Amino acid sequence: MKEITGVQIRAARASIRWSAEDLAEAASVGVATVRRAEAADGVPPITTANRNAIRGALEKAGIEFIPENGGGAGVRLAKRQ
Repeated sequence: MKEITGVQIRAARASIRWSAEDLAEAASVGVATVRRAEAADGVPPITTANRNAIRGALEKAGIEFIPENGGGAGVRLAKRQ
């Protein structure tokens, strides 16, 4: 699994209209951790456990992370079952 970037976290949060506080609560991390993660253009300078928690919370909320495929990494809303 490729590491997610701060840009992807920002885009994912915006897609589901969550505040930084909403994401922090869903991921069980501090708001400062979310903000530090989002400030990075590349892989966020936070622990792997916190990156995984943030990713997991966003995926549970319906975000799908798109790997680099020639057009750049991104996010999208997953198809509802």
